[in-house]
Amino acid sequence: MTRALILGGTADASLLAAEIVRVGIAAVYSYGGRTRAPADQPLPTRIGGFGGVSGLADYIRRERITHVIDATHPFAAEMSRHAVKACAGTGTPLIALERAPWARAPGDNWIEVADVNAAVAALPEAAANVFLAIGRQHIAPFAAKPQHAYTLRFVDPPEAPLPFAADVIVSRGPFTFDGELEMIRTREIEWIVARNSGGDGARAKIDAARILGLPVIMISRPDLPERLRVESVAEIMRWLGHRTRLGA
Repeated sequence: MTRALILGGTADASLLAAEIVRVGIAAVYSYGGRTRAPADQPLPTRIGGFGGVSGLADYIRRERITHVIDATHPFAAEMSRHAVKACAGTGTPLIALERAPWARAPGDNWIEVADVNAAVAALPEAAANVFLAIGRQHIAPFAAKPQHAYTLRFVDPPEAPLPFAADVIVSRGPFTFDGELEMIRTREIEWIVARNSGGDGARAKIDAARILGLPVIMISRPDLPERLRVESVAEIMRWLGHRTRLGA
């Protein structure tokens, strides 16, 4: 009998969970524990890490998991690498549900960089209003350029003092184009730092930056091990051997 493990935390993972429940597949949804109040799921849910590769492998064996779906954020590189190794070690089929990265469109003013440290270096020396759309785990290196006025947006209010003064917005996406346009204009944002997560849920700020002619420092995705990868819930369901009412 199929028993799937969804490594989740994305909008696509939630869509997948709903479809799995609809067709009656046994599954567990796993959150990494980064968000204090994660969205409710229609599946049995676990929150927190597994304890590395060996812990994930032990969980797969103990819970008799037959299929693993990596639907984590494209920048959750450690979890994705652990999944590849744990599934290889246990002989468990693995597939990644991962939207294609955004592609540069006419009018985009992107500065593409490899990582967060390179993004800090790419910011100007002159003081500017900067929107850091990169999540709270990755902001510390920007303390090296304290001359900027930073705007941050988190799902949860910060529990600890920030490494620099910032205007914090507490809000959960997806965000609309009109809403992002208003936020950028109201706060007089001049630079945006973003990770190339792809998909539609976080794209609005990129579209708004294009319309306003703002520079976007775009952090490229991390390199990950080779694995089976698809871009839609429908493809995951076919991999699991079930028809779906969803389009590809």
